[in-house]
Amino acid sequence: MRTRSRFLTGLTLTAVLLAGTATPATAVPIVLSSGHVDVIDVDYAGGALTVNLLDDTVSPSVERNPADVVLRVPNNAKVTVPSGSAWSFLGTGGQAWVLPQASTAGLLWGGWNTAEVPSGVFQNNRVTFKLTNVTGPAGFSVYTVSGGTPTVLFDSGNGLPDSLNVNRNIHAHVNWGFDAAGTYAVTFEVTAVLASNGSTISSGAKTWTFEVLP
Repeated sequence: MRTRSRFLTGLTLTAVLLAGTATPATAVPIVLSSGHVDVIDVDYAGGALTVNLLDDTVSPSVERNPADVVLRVPNNAKVTVPSGSAWSFLGTGGQAWVLPQASTAGLLWGGWNTAEVPSGVFQNNRVTFKLTNVTGPAGFSVYTVSGGTPTVLFDSGNGLPDSLNVNRNIHAHVNWGFDAAGTYAVTFEVTAVLASNGSTISSGAKTWTFEVLP
């Protein structure tokens, strides 16, 4: 297991986040294909650590159970993988599908949010995101790019689980990469250590579905 402590700071909260409970499960999944979403939306209240998907494509925003949602990655998300070993995590096919960290018309702008985690509850004022399982046709990755250089945060291609420490009160955007077209089931768990007694609490495993179109 690899743990990276990357405290993502200096990022502006771009969505108005509404407290509440995720909407009940629906028989037909809701398909989201463009606009702002917090794929991993973390909350702590009443002694419980919870994770939902914040759908900001509607007004007002709605917290949804990830099991109720399909995140669509259309054909225009396909990119040519840059040359160089630093980009090998995107596979060997020369092309990949990427939901980018910058807002792009016609694509989902996916991020995560810990703004609803109170200060002082957890040790170091942080939680840990754990990517525990990925099923799909090829590799899945989450990464950032600065100055043309990628920093890989999660990569299913070199073994799981992967972990990332994230400070409270963070709203960040990242690149979500897929090495091939197809349907991916991506499972995350969020954990934290209580400052009061040192015990670890968990959100439980949640699975997000991404539909990557050829």
